[in-house]
Order: sequence, then C-alpha cells, then structure tokens
Amino acid sequence: MRDFSWKYFSMTGDVDAYLLYKQSLEEEQGEPEIEEDSAVKAAADLLH
Repeated sequence: MRDFSWKYFSMTGDVDAYLLYKQSLEEEQGEPEIEEDSAVKAAADLLH
C-alpha cells in the first residue's frame, strides 16, 4: 500500500494519497498517529 500511495501521490499531487502514505509509514514503524497539520487539512479541503 505504501508504494502505491507514494506513486499515486507523486503522479497526481493528491494530498489524500500523501496522507495515506504517511499513515502507512507510521504504522510500519510502530509510531503513534499524529494529528494532521491544519495546513494539510486546509489543502485537502480545497481539493475536494
């Protein structure tokens, strides 16, 4: 999933794909989830 979401993000610039990539990295590394930055949320809202 991580490779797919990164490739999709790099081809489209889709913020949601980047967030999925970031989440998969955190899960793989066993780090706790960090709340999304407000700027990232605002950018995602603009794209939808």
